Amino acid sequence: MSDAASVGIVLVSHSAEVAASVAELAKGLAGGGTEVPVAAAGGTEGGGLGTSAELIAAAAASVDRGAGVAVLTDLGSAVLTVKALLAEGDELPDGTRLVDAPFVEGAVAAVVTAAAGADLAAVEAAAAEAYSYRKV
Repeated sequence: MSDAASVGIVLVSHSAEVAASVAELAKGLAGGGTEVPVAAAGGTEGGGLGTSAELIAAAAASVDRGAGVAVLTDLGSAVLTVKALLAEGDELPDGTRLVDAPFVEGAVAAVVTAAAGADLAAVEAAAAEAYSYRKV
């Protein structure tokens, strides 16, 4: 599958290391996930903890292949930052969606589903379904 048709995935964390690690994990567990454009947008421009609208917008632009962009976040202010960018209307690529999903499990499900060639709605549904994964 060519990444020209892939849904892009952005992982937004308050920590650059967490975002990068979850991206690496999701792509590794997806097997074919190397075909899926995934970008980590963690921390602030200065390398601190927090979220950055600029880093999120740049990450979304970098994974946009015209099939939509799924954005998964870790904690509260990351959600608020993405919602603010979506409300502005011109900061994120067309077809960008904030996905309500657990960060790690949702990221894995999103990348696996995108690697199978699914559309944005299916990627979003798979990531959201990760809320139902039971561990005990």
